[in-house]
Amino acid sequence: MKKFLFALLILVLSASSASAAYMLLPMDEDQRDHLKAYGITYWVLAQEVEAYWLLNYRGGSFVFPHTRIFEKECLTRDVSYEIIADGQFAKIQRDISNPEVNQDVIKLEVAPEIAVYTPQFNERGERIQPWDDAVTMVLTYAEIPYETVYDSEVLGEELIKYDWLHLHHEDFTGQYGRFYRSFGGRAWYKENVRRMEALATENGFEKVSQLKLAVVNKIREYVFGGGFMFAMCSATDTYDIALAAEGLDICAEIHDGDNADPSAQDKLDFSRTFAFKNFNLVKDPLTYEYSNIDHSNVTKRAVKADQDYFTLFDFSAKWDPVPSMLTQCHTRTVKGFMGQTTAFRKQHIKSGVLIMGDNKPADEARYIHSTFGEGFWTFYGGHDPEDYRHYVEDPETDLSLHPNSPGYRLILNNVLFPAAKKKKRKT
Repeated sequence: MKKFLFALLILVLSASSASAAYMLLPMDEDQRDHLKAYGITYWVLAQEVEAYWLLNYRGGSFVFPHTRIFEKECLTRDVSYEIIADGQFAKIQRDISNPEVNQDVIKLEVAPEIAVYTPQFNERGERIQPWDDAVTMVLTYAEIPYETVYDSEVLGEELIKYDWLHLHHEDFTGQYGRFYRSFGGRAWYKENVRRMEALATENGFEKVSQLKLAVVNKIREYVFGGGFMFAMCSATDTYDIALAAEGLDICAEIHDGDNADPSAQDKLDFSRTFAFKNFNLVKDPLTYEYSNIDHSNVTKRAVKADQDYFTLFDFSAKWDPVPSMLTQCHTRTVKGFMGQTTAFRKQHIKSGVLIMGDNKPADEARYIHSTFGEGFWTFYGGHDPEDYRHYVEDPETDLSLHPNSPGYRLILNNVLFPAAKKKKRKT
């Protein structure tokens, strides 16, 4: 009833604003807070009001009906906006429809239901693992609501309630993040092992690796059925490693109490993976790396911090609307940032995977995407777009200091993507 009354009020206010019927949120350099602009657009959709995403128009601007309520919300959140008349918006749409112009108008219809896969807090509300997550931070800053799920919820078929799923910094191989050498003696590490082993037992598994494989397969089903999955940092490569290693023991004794299969490498099934192929596992359990998918110190990554940038590809907005949506930004060059999984070596990326952002001199991809069944997935390398080397136990980034972050914009593109009509990349 509240939503109905709110929608009715919006219609009344819209009718009284005929000469200034739309609000445009510019997403170029004229926008004071790019990140909160996504939050405003999501909030408008949550009020059951449609919005428009103008691909490649002033940095990927948003448009929705003008009301005093929406205007007040923009002022409250300090989001830049322009009020335009019906005729102005109609002209913008005509100009964008020109086949010679690489722009398009995408209608956003429904605010997606968002879930974050994370063990972020314990029963006392305390953070379990001593690191943060870029997605939950930017969702909170942009004021976009989300719910959290973890292994029991995934196995309990709760993913069906959500349109979009983010995989928090996670190790899906059951090796506890390969933190044993540096942090094996820490209380938080020991507590995490205890909790994960108890969770595995609770769900009927003998090992944590078996629990994580079951979770990975449930998420795979979710994507195949039409879900949107987004992952960053170690949740990218360990997801595929777990899929390729189904039925194999790749965990050393320090992780699961028995030895890994010495011939596991030769038994990997790359046909099951989303993104990666022909990779080699890192067998030393004390090495802070899972495989040679990640372009890291193990694979001799030689990129200086002041030269670490990646470039977003330009796609045809009219013919390739999905990657165009996912790469909307006010710049095509984004500052790189590191993580346990920083970048993807191109030689291990499957041919059907779309590279949306790369560092060509380093021959590495940073931002990749594809489809699986009826759904979509995106992998984004690195941990925190505004903290170049974000270490375990470092404090959270204050996003109020980075309201125009290009790297964080890429995350929010993915959040709004399910609100659009689902059109797959044309081949």
